[in-house]
Amino acid sequence: MPAAQFRGVIGDDWRDSTPWWPEARRPPTGAPNVLLVVLDDVGFAQLGCYGSDIATPAIDGLAAHGVRLTGFHTTGLCSPTRACLLTGRNHHRNGLGRVAELAVGFPGYDGEIPEENGFLSEVLRQAGYATYAVGKWHLTPDDETHMGAPRHSWPLSRGFDRWYGFHGGETHQFVPALYHDNHSIAPPRSAADGYHLSADLADQAIAQLADLRAVDVDRPFFMYFCTGACHSPHHAPREWIERYHGHFDQGWDRWRDETFARQVAGGLVSADAEMAPRPPWVPAWDDLAEDQRRVAARFMECFAAYLSYTDAQLARLLDFLESTGDRDDTLIVLVSDNGASAEGGVAGSINDVRVHNVDPTGRAELAERIDELGGPTAHNNYPWGWTMAGNTPFKRWKREVHEGGVADPCIISWPGGLGAAAGVRSQFTHAVDVMPTVLELAGIAPPETIGYVPQTPLDGVSFADLLRPGGEQARGRHTTQYFEMFGSRALYHDGWKAVTFKPIGPLYDDGLSWNAPFSEDRWELYHVTEDPAEIYDLAAAHPDRLADLVERWWVEARRNQVLPLDNRVLHALVNPKPDRRRPRLSATYRPGTSPVPEAVAIDVKNRGHVIEVDLTVAPGAAAEGVLLAQGSALGGFSLHLVGGHLRYVHNLYGRARHVLDADRPVGPGRHRVTFRLRSEGAGTGGPASLEVDGEPVAEGQIPAFTVAAFSLTGAGLTCGYELGPAIGEGYDAPFCCTATIHSVTVTLSEHAPVNPLVEFERIMSEQ
Repeated sequence: MPAAQFRGVIGDDWRDSTPWWPEARRPPTGAPNVLLVVLDDVGFAQLGCYGSDIATPAIDGLAAHGVRLTGFHTTGLCSPTRACLLTGRNHHRNGLGRVAELAVGFPGYDGEIPEENGFLSEVLRQAGYATYAVGKWHLTPDDETHMGAPRHSWPLSRGFDRWYGFHGGETHQFVPALYHDNHSIAPPRSAADGYHLSADLADQAIAQLADLRAVDVDRPFFMYFCTGACHSPHHAPREWIERYHGHFDQGWDRWRDETFARQVAGGLVSADAEMAPRPPWVPAWDDLAEDQRRVAARFMECFAAYLSYTDAQLARLLDFLESTGDRDDTLIVLVSDNGASAEGGVAGSINDVRVHNVDPTGRAELAERIDELGGPTAHNNYPWGWTMAGNTPFKRWKREVHEGGVADPCIISWPGGLGAAAGVRSQFTHAVDVMPTVLELAGIAPPETIGYVPQTPLDGVSFADLLRPGGEQARGRHTTQYFEMFGSRALYHDGWKAVTFKPIGPLYDDGLSWNAPFSEDRWELYHVTEDPAEIYDLAAAHPDRLADLVERWWVEARRNQVLPLDNRVLHALVNPKPDRRRPRLSATYRPGTSPVPEAVAIDVKNRGHVIEVDLTVAPGAAAEGVLLAQGSALGGFSLHLVGGHLRYVHNLYGRARHVLDADRPVGPGRHRVTFRLRSEGAGTGGPASLEVDGEPVAEGQIPAFTVAAFSLTGAGLTCGYELGPAIGEGYDAPFCCTATIHSVTVTLSEHAPVNPLVEFERIMSEQ
């Protein structure tokens, strides 16, 4: 402790000295445990207690004995909403005007949350709470998620005592890219042994709380529990998918009508409310061919199974809290981070990375591979007809700031603290309000400093008064809120909303140009208190009110560092922040190192390169195992030994595998084995060869090499093993190498690769 704070007596020796200990930090008497559950890409209408027929009994149980908010809003995207939830500040003030992977060099978009915007975990830990994070983080730029990176933006540096989960926006649910505290780890079991991330996260949450209660039976805890569900890939155990077989054969139009009827009957929307019409770019279910309906229904079966299975794992965590006697004393806040996602496109996607490689899945391929959906070889994402239905009764979806993107479920339950309060509250609330609400209910004032760092004011306001008996009559305290996401903007004020949609590309047949000046965007005006689905545009009837709201938006934009406006998603992808190290044309890897994220691994995509391995094969059995690999069954490459033979596999995002097999084994002794690709970087691949000690042992052609991205699920570059699912066929990951690998060196051709997204961006800019 600092000497200035010491309250005892220090003499020349112990006989004339009096020890003193500062009082241990403890939260105020009666402060609850806090469990903040964040679902991913779950739309307003996809939980049972919000009108869905998808089974979510654990979540529905929270709603039955708690409060459902129907006016809760988010930012419309993952990282920005999570920053709002954890800091109580608006997303641009946190440097997260967009997801962490798309950071650009402006204060509102640099991906770095400043220390003066303290996290709820930091505030609660300073007040004496134990703090735990389990699941998705997505608040660290992807080039800072490797084992050589600084940890200043990782959970343990932002107030959490422990963390178990994953970086980035998504990960493989059967073979996730996992981290434990400050290091990467392999999943504890294989998919063949029944592993799924949702169950693992529940296991870890229970274990962390069990560790706490083993030594401290009454210390309050804060647990930030963030599922992968229901972000793509929509992976679920096969038996759970089969539970929904045939359940969605009626299609999205009828499902949407039935869901809306349940919402009206349940008081989630008023009896005279209307549902936004189906937009013209979403096909009517009855207009689809029979095989298209069959595939689309299967996509939704996978999504529903994923959500129901995750709900069952949450039930296990809630049961554990009952067993420890903590349930009544636990304030639970459950939210989704944005509306349902349309990233699967009009027909659905079997591998989302294919869009990055400008090679989306065709309908015929989807029909041929229907049985893979929901399993480890697919990165499936449903078609946007189901997205529309999932956001019932609203229009549009994730990433956009009409209500379908930003109006989301929020449930609050605290049996021991909120008494008989239950039901539905329709007042406007926002993700920034969660932190001040938790602090008010815990009796903790926002601190002026955290660790000697002065703190900025919160943007959110507490909605605790809405949660108590009679809260349905309380006046909402959050009266004004701006929205902005990739150029789409909105301003809510006292029941009215001005909103304008900005395309990020030629995605919709709505006559709008993505590249038009922002000054030409058309603003709409809705009285959302009476028209929550934004059906009746009143801009022409109330031009003065619209002008006032637009002007308020500009005031908020300047105050919250929203500017400059920028809707160029592709520009951020093809122009990442400059590497502060020298650009590398070669890199050396050694066995046993942790997976290297694709963002910082040497980039072999779309360019000629050589992989040279210095290894020793012991006498006896033939050598086996991976020498160097990157990716998974969803896309990547693997150089390995099978039965002593050198083999190279290039996996073109799960669509095709290009294989070179050596014609002779690598014998005992020390050798240099080589893979060589001679490519001009035009996305067409090129001649390739395998060599042992300079002698060719296989030659062939790789007709098309991955051009833009191997994976979106965090599968990194590994030496001596693979994470899985296996990139090639005929072996199972991790397929650890039995030869002794001394080093693996990758050398690139000097020419810069031609990324097709660059050309795509140029074509779009000319439209």
